[in-house]
Amino acid sequence: MLEIKNVSKTFNPGTVNAKTALNGLDLTLEDGDFVTVIGGNGAGKSTMLNAIAGSWRVDTGSITIDGVDVTNMPEYKRAKFLGRVFQDPMMGTAAGMQIDENLAIALRRGKRHSLRWGVTKEERQRYRELLAPLGLGLEDRLSSKVGLLSGGQRQAVTLLMASLNKPKLLLLDEHTAALDPKTAAKVLEITDNVVNENKLTTIMITHNMRDAIKHGNRLIMMHEGRIIVDVKGEEKKNLTVEDLLGMFTKASGNEFASDRAMLVK
Repeated sequence: MLEIKNVSKTFNPGTVNAKTALNGLDLTLEDGDFVTVIGGNGAGKSTMLNAIAGSWRVDTGSITIDGVDVTNMPEYKRAKFLGRVFQDPMMGTAAGMQIDENLAIALRRGKRHSLRWGVTKEERQRYRELLAPLGLGLEDRLSSKVGLLSGGQRQAVTLLMASLNKPKLLLLDEHTAALDPKTAAKVLEITDNVVNENKLTTIMITHNMRDAIKHGNRLIMMHEGRIIVDVKGEEKKNLTVEDLLGMFTKASGNEFASDRAMLVK
């Protein structure tokens, strides 16, 4: 479903501020893979997601999504392959519009538009059925402005919007980092349900080592723009945080230095 081959990206090349964010990155995801990504600050995690999304061109290498080479495809064109949820709950939704209106925009994404506008009775019923399993009571608040929702509620709506059209690839960029622990746990529970029910190929960046181990079927750790740890299946299920730290030290030759990740290990 995703193939990244020898991708490199350097920001501000040829200057004193040059920073190599991706360094010959290789990654292949099979259809239905749910991959969690961990790594210290500057490891290249978000840069990798931005490369996939087409936020900027890579310097070298290629990116293929479901057999389509998107390396030189502009961001707006490759958006049809992707669903994305950002760290900031304020992104990904229109705050001044109602819940049902936001969902309607997501549902119509990439489709031909007519002069007719509005949310039909049938659509509202569908949105109620989609929102009810979230357990947040949003199915009874379809006319509420999204900007009035809590961060967790908003991320749940954004998740639903990102998965409505069953994208080829779902990108989750630390989408629980701005939430309190209880709310973050609820959003992760919703994430698991959405991913599993829709069989979505997913990449989830997290700063929480326990979450990286608990969720998904595969875990990768990045360091200096490349993947240094890649575990899946039973090996991943049996991991501990201490195991993960040991793998990092062995593969990189350094101590894991992300205080943020260590505090929540």
